[in-house]
Amino acid sequence: MLHVILFRPEIPPNTGNVIRLCANAGASLHLIRPLGFALDNAKMRRAGLDYHEFVNVSVHDDLAACLAALQQPRLFAFTSHATRRYTEARFADGDALLFGRETSGLPEDVLQSIPETQRLRLPMQPDNRSLNLSNAVAVAVYEAWRQLGFPGGV
Repeated sequence: MLHVILFRPEIPPNTGNVIRLCANAGASLHLIRPLGFALDNAKMRRAGLDYHEFVNVSVHDDLAACLAALQQPRLFAFTSHATRRYTEARFADGDALLFGRETSGLPEDVLQSIPETQRLRLPMQPDNRSLNLSNAVAVAVYEAWRQLGFPGGV
């Protein structure tokens, strides 16, 4: 199973979309506090529709607690500052995919704690800043799931 980690997400509909994505791809979702919204936020629930019951969503006080709960998985950080494309990574069952805040990405200290070979970027046109968080998660999750052979998918 893949693990998706959202580091201090801020926008409820993005998290709702990621809940729906994780339910459909068989991934677990981990949210790192502080969250920019209440988990019962109507916008998040509307975006996630009725998929909340099909995905394991865990909330952690910090990244270290999350990684400990997952028994120190191999961690890939997605950032526009990476030099390695996400398609160059070879994902494995149990990997964790880490995404930063919508407004500021991942903090520098978090990025520096992850090996450079595990910092990945999604290609974009020049001078563009970033993709929408839930879109970026979708691209990464489906590539990792594809590499695993879409286990459990129909």
